[in-house]
Amino acid sequence: MARRFRRFGEPDNASTGEINISPLIDVVFILLIFFIVTTVFVEETGIEIEKPRAATQSDIEKNSILIGITAAGQVFYGGQEIGAPGVRSTVGRLLKQDDMPVIIQADRDTPTETTVTVFDEAKLGGAERVFISTLNE
Repeated sequence: MARRFRRFGEPDNASTGEINISPLIDVVFILLIFFIVTTVFVEETGIEIEKPRAATQSDIEKNSILIGITAAGQVFYGGQEIGAPGVRSTVGRLLKQDDMPVIIQADRDTPTETTVTVFDEAKLGGAERVFISTLNE
């Protein structure tokens, strides 16, 4: 029995045991693209706040400007302290890109004066829709 040598490029009749992972990689990339496209990017204030309760509450748009106020009266946007005077410029800059509502997330122990000041600064920054975030009863 003569032994025949295989030439380069000639198909091998015996199974080599290799697995073609190209289709698997394609499926993984398609799933990755699907999850990236369907993900909703929500920007948080970056601080923990205990919201006050309210009997009347309604849902609003997800695409909004979130401003947080701590119990000590510190004002935050995007995890950075901007202070009450910084609200006007921040809101004005963000509203140039898109007409979004401003949501103030004030801690239940925040002084009312601070909340009203931030509310006024948001209005002076050009916001037509300013809301106070609360918990539902």
